[in-house]
Amino acid sequence: MTKSVLGVVGGSGIYELPGLENAEWVKVESPWGEPSDELRIGEIDGLKVVFLPRHGRGHKYAPNDINFRANIDAMKRVGVTDLVSVSAVGSLKEELAPGTFVLVEQFIDRTVTRPSSFFGKGCVAHVSMAYPVSPKLVDTIEGAARAEDISYRRGGTYLAMEGPQFSSLAESHLYRSWGCDVIGMTNMPEAKLAREAEICYATVAMVTDYDSWHPDHGEVDITMIIRVLQENAHNAQRLVSRIARDFPREHPVCPIGSDTALEHAMMTAPDKRDPELLQKLGAIAGRVLNRNDG
Repeated sequence: MTKSVLGVVGGSGIYELPGLENAEWVKVESPWGEPSDELRIGEIDGLKVVFLPRHGRGHKYAPNDINFRANIDAMKRVGVTDLVSVSAVGSLKEELAPGTFVLVEQFIDRTVTRPSSFFGKGCVAHVSMAYPVSPKLVDTIEGAARAEDISYRRGGTYLAMEGPQFSSLAESHLYRSWGCDVIGMTNMPEAKLAREAEICYATVAMVTDYDSWHPDHGEVDITMIIRVLQENAHNAQRLVSRIARDFPREHPVCPIGSDTALEHAMMTAPDKRDPELLQKLGAIAGRVLNRNDG
């Protein structure tokens, strides 16, 4: 079996990961451009852990400016097998109060300007996104949340909006009518790209506010969000540390096929593939491309 390497992408308010042993910031080059920041690579109880602040240290990048392809490619290059996305979100349900961690199962992608695939002209692939979240990874996260006595709910749908503005009142009501549970700006196309990279993916959606729909809370207040972010960040750090301590050291086979998502996804015949694109795809799809070429 493959050794597990736990990746963590930190969202708003999470720019460091305390508790990493023998840690260093490492610059990882990617053919897809510059990742959001260097990767913080270290260990927790002997498990290799790789941390990336999604917005960069100091929060340099807006959601629509993040180079998601470079971020996922960099994670793949350093061997990440399982990726936990820790993300700030707004709540679309009364029962999901600020401070709650939601372990979402589904996504609706409403982003419009972001490259959402590593593949394209010269090498076409279609991966399944029916089940975007790895259940075994969520099992570990849920166990860690229970052990650390962190308020959470398992299940639900994350609506990914373009941003960087928050929702209008009409949009907020629309998304609630669709049955969505939380709303954020960063988990798409991140989840799609992780799937293409054959990395098991899960989201810890940290509720900071009630978006704009709640009659008692009105419009989103950035001051309140920052306060809740700080509280959530402490719990998120405890959660990640516990996840790493409890994480299986040998990467288990994913029951939804996250780690073999490209197995039957390649459509372009080997002799029709673009060599330049293939070179860029080396870290992402080398396992399948090499086999198909041979």
